[in-house]
Amino acid sequence: MRRVGVYVDASNIGMNGGHGMRYEVLRTLACRAGGEPQRLNVYLAFDAQRAEREPEYLQKASNYQAALRDQGFRVTVKQVRRFYDDEGMETKKANADLDMAVDVLTESERLDTVVLVTGDGDFVQVARALQSKGCRVEVVAFDNVSRELRDTADQYINGLLVPNLVPVRNVNPASPKWGEIGSRVRGVCQTYQAEQRYGFIRYLSAVPGSIVVGNQLEETRSAFFRGGDLPSNLSESLLPSRDVILEFELSEPAKIDGLPVARRIDVVATL
Repeated sequence: MRRVGVYVDASNIGMNGGHGMRYEVLRTLACRAGGEPQRLNVYLAFDAQRAEREPEYLQKASNYQAALRDQGFRVTVKQVRRFYDDEGMETKKANADLDMAVDVLTESERLDTVVLVTGDGDFVQVARALQSKGCRVEVVAFDNVSRELRDTADQYINGLLVPNLVPVRNVNPASPKWGEIGSRVRGVCQTYQAEQRYGFIRYLSAVPGSIVVGNQLEETRSAFFRGGDLPSNLSESLLPSRDVILEFELSEPAKIDGLPVARRIDVVATL
């Protein structure tokens, strides 16, 4: 049994591409390959002053926390604090980094794998300390991710590429499931022929089952695209790239037994 601990810096991921993250999918991802969840921790900010003024905010926050607890997550709430400079300008802070770091280091003795769900570079030293104790450290993040944290982790997983971890944009609720023809998915360009102006986008068809999330997984698929279908805000000179996250619609293959075709392509993140 591989003992897994998950630690979510909710404020960080919420502001950096992870808004609406589905915690049940995160748990499945973290516990792939036979992992057993030992610790599931979420760190949230809460603005008490705003709650006094806005009952809707209080209700929404309370429901959100209750939903997380129902899924087995321990919720740590950090109160928002307000600071004012000499000109009376207000700054809000609710930093839960210390709470999260203390918990993960204290609890790591009983863990084999620690999943840090954050892109904050302040956790680089925490990751190294965990590795020195023999823990495997995985980082799951979305956008604005610290390069040093990515490089320090034993495995970095961009959550935008994990099927259904965060909702795709402008999708009809009645649309086909992720990976089916007509669905919208996210992936990265693995090959691009500049002269012929065509390429291939790699994407996951399901949450991976292997401990190592790489390019040769059983769940990995490819879609064909033409350069003319790329969005105007993406320079073709950047392709291929693992740092440009693309969202696109899977259309019917152009040939029998061919690959699906990627259309309505958008850039959702550039790492």
